[in-house]
Amino acid sequence: MAGVKRFRALNKPCVLLIVIAGIERFVFKGVGSNLVIYLTEVMQMTSSSAAQTVNGWTGFTSMVPLLVAPLVDSYWNRYSTILASSCIYLIGLLALTSTALNKTNSSSSSLSLYISLYLISLGIGGYNPSLQAFGADQIDTEDELPTTKTDTSPDKKSMFFQWWYFGICSGSLLGVSIMPNIQDSVGWCLGFAVPAMAMAVSMIVFSCGSRFYSYDNDRNNDVKSVEKVVQAVKSCVSKFIPLKNEEKANIVELELEDKPLCIKGETETECLADQKSTNNSNHLVKILKVVIELLPIWTTLLMFAVIFQQPATFFIKQGMSMKRNIGHTYKIPPATLQSAITISIVLLMPFYDTIFIPFTRLILRNENGITTMQRIAIGMFLSVIAMIFAATVEMKRLQYSELETLSIFWLLPQYVLLGISDIFTVVGMQEFFYSAVPEGMRTMGIALYTSVFGVGSFLSAFLVFLVEYFTTSEGGKGNWFADDMREARLDNYYWLLAATSTLSLVVFVVLCTFQKTRQ
Repeated sequence: MAGVKRFRALNKPCVLLIVIAGIERFVFKGVGSNLVIYLTEVMQMTSSSAAQTVNGWTGFTSMVPLLVAPLVDSYWNRYSTILASSCIYLIGLLALTSTALNKTNSSSSSLSLYISLYLISLGIGGYNPSLQAFGADQIDTEDELPTTKTDTSPDKKSMFFQWWYFGICSGSLLGVSIMPNIQDSVGWCLGFAVPAMAMAVSMIVFSCGSRFYSYDNDRNNDVKSVEKVVQAVKSCVSKFIPLKNEEKANIVELELEDKPLCIKGETETECLADQKSTNNSNHLVKILKVVIELLPIWTTLLMFAVIFQQPATFFIKQGMSMKRNIGHTYKIPPATLQSAITISIVLLMPFYDTIFIPFTRLILRNENGITTMQRIAIGMFLSVIAMIFAATVEMKRLQYSELETLSIFWLLPQYVLLGISDIFTVVGMQEFFYSAVPEGMRTMGIALYTSVFGVGSFLSAFLVFLVEYFTTSEGGKGNWFADDMREARLDNYYWLLAATSTLSLVVFVVLCTFQKTRQ
């Protein structure tokens, strides 16, 4: 009940935005979780082509925020970006529904499919980072200050990111559980129409909450026109072009941080307008500097993202070779075990504040428990343990000469461990990247977080390619990923992931000693 009380401690806008984020994850998982089946059965793609399409789409979707976030932080505002991106998102969902109505695998249908999928990607690219940053902005800075010296309540922003992840995991669980059944039993048209309707409802709910939102940190509302952008470019170029003597005589230099020069005779309003224009011209450069500073930490998190890809790929292949029977007729689909990750997150997340944090306060004698970086490190360590357990189970499976001898439930611990690691690392990453950037770059901070999983998806595919290349025997037969699971050596691959992830964890700990984050 303490966890529920802490959730209620968040203000109404935060709670509303967490619910909206959960709806968005329901929409995305409702489309993406079963997309491979749609591509193979309806669009008549081969299994490899369908897998490449889905991997490329998910990777691109996670990378788009890196392109959109600088524009949001420099020239747009989060509220307007959320509305515009949700419209693009909805158009993509409606276009995807139309491909299900068409029910042909012609070139025009394939083109419509790709257009709809990448419209969804563009919508998500602006929607997710802006929504999360906008949600965190709803927390007043006063809420983060303890009222007394003995106040041991968790940091409000840390609590926000924790419940945010709880919300999106709840939405993901509903999307994975409900939508595939509708798509398989009723039809793909309704299976895609339901997410589209859910997205439309979330847009209405978001708009209805407009009067409750805080817009104090949603900056640059007036810097949206082409004229303002041109002025920003001119002011940037003027730094590299010497001014004439007569122009210099009319300039008064203001030695206040990065504020621009103010022309004599200008009103205060005009001067402030020029100031904002020049600030925006420097904003992209500042973003680049921040990204470079965070790049070492960002890089060490990529192996966690690679492990993050395993439940949807090789864990399923591992499960296919194990005993899956319940009774005489029913066989457990290996993909359903992925729900164990989300269920463990949903069930265990409330205990983080009620049990884990008080325990760490007692052990570490620190009223704040653990830091954000320690939280991330704990999750990374648990992901390594999950890979070690997966390798051990695979070695045990290989001891049997016949397939489907070892029960598939031996895989549950590795799924649960990854779910627990997500509670630590994923939530910690969100909080770290949001807090490690200046206030005007919050959207970029969230985009850096999502890009870890985008690049991790591509890195995972590249790592599979390298392993397959170097482990293939002469004649092109046999490798760690052989189709015959009696010859495959997934255990070696899991050990490789455990070793590289351990190395990443060590480097992460070393870098954290020198990394200074904004609190």
